[in-house]
Amino acid sequence: MKSKIWLSKPHIGEKEFEYVRETFLSNWIAPLGPNVDSFEYELQKITTSKGVAVLVSGTSAIHLALILLGVKAGDVVFCQSITFSASANPIAYQGAIPVFIDSESDTWNMDPALLRTALKEAKQNGKLPKAIIPVHLYGMPAKMDEILSIANEYGVPVIEDAAEALGSSIDNIPCGSFGEFGVLSFNGNKIITTSGGGALLSENAEMIEKARFLATQARDSAPHYQHSHIGYNYRMSNVLAGIGRGQLEVLNDRVEARRNNFERYKKYFSKHNNAGLVIKFQEAPSGYYSNRWLTCILVNPALNNGLTREIIRLALEEENIESRPLWKPMHQQPIFVDCKSYLNGVSDKLFEDGLCLPSGSNLTDEEFDRIFESLDVIFEKYQNR
Repeated sequence: MKSKIWLSKPHIGEKEFEYVRETFLSNWIAPLGPNVDSFEYELQKITTSKGVAVLVSGTSAIHLALILLGVKAGDVVFCQSITFSASANPIAYQGAIPVFIDSESDTWNMDPALLRTALKEAKQNGKLPKAIIPVHLYGMPAKMDEILSIANEYGVPVIEDAAEALGSSIDNIPCGSFGEFGVLSFNGNKIITTSGGGALLSENAEMIEKARFLATQARDSAPHYQHSHIGYNYRMSNVLAGIGRGQLEVLNDRVEARRNNFERYKKYFSKHNNAGLVIKFQEAPSGYYSNRWLTCILVNPALNNGLTREIIRLALEEENIESRPLWKPMHQQPIFVDCKSYLNGVSDKLFEDGLCLPSGSNLTDEEFDRIFESLDVIFEKYQNR
């Protein structure tokens, strides 16, 4: 069998080993420690945030942000519909009610017009949401200026889900630094990884201190174990933070590699588009800089002689090449199907036509040759029919 080409596999270098080796030599294996402090400091510089708390996951970061904003059972939280379920699950952890907002077709992220409609209706009903969670899908920044302007008009804080967008920016302002809170993920498939991990960002350093307190089981300052609040075991370990320190040193290289992947795919598909197919991409508006975490395409069968993204996905799977449909919108998920949603059909169509292609920063020329050869076989059957 041919070797597997993964969608986005981890890319580890030498510096990570050095930091982890130092950790083992010093026997500082326990949670917290110098790697955690250094990792937070470096993230603070990169994201321009006043406070950073590194945690076990991006999901835990969203959960803590909701807690810090006072979200409780019965409260409402607006969330982008097309996203991974980790954006929405923490709302349910709090017993709150998610309301899903559809996307606009430019960035594929939360539609400001629908957000305004939802907020206007919520105000009329006397129950504004406690928070709004937009997402930078696949590293593409959402329309944060518009989203924040509308949110501020109604006095609702924004939790910016930048789990996929470390290294992305709008007019040179880093993603993750726009909202009341920003969220990053260092899961194994992200732009950089700590195996599992995440971070909570904020301009409010006091809130980050509260997050650290809650994330370390909310232990009060006392010689014995005393707890006046419900806490969580959410802090990143010193070992994993060592991996993160090494990964941060090559962040720019990883972003460059992912963006080069995107350009390589664009050049390849332009050949087939010129031969009668219409393959579209997630395009960046002016001033938007995407890390291109994943390169995604849209394949409308009506424009491509019946060719669908599922035909492509299954054909690549036969060649042991991993690709994946775009995120299934939250309003289509069985667990959330009864939740209120504000829809315009964009995310439904994105899910129907969208495909994520192999995008790892360590893809080789030989792997790209295999991908393109496999795609050639598929496209030759459908172009110029």
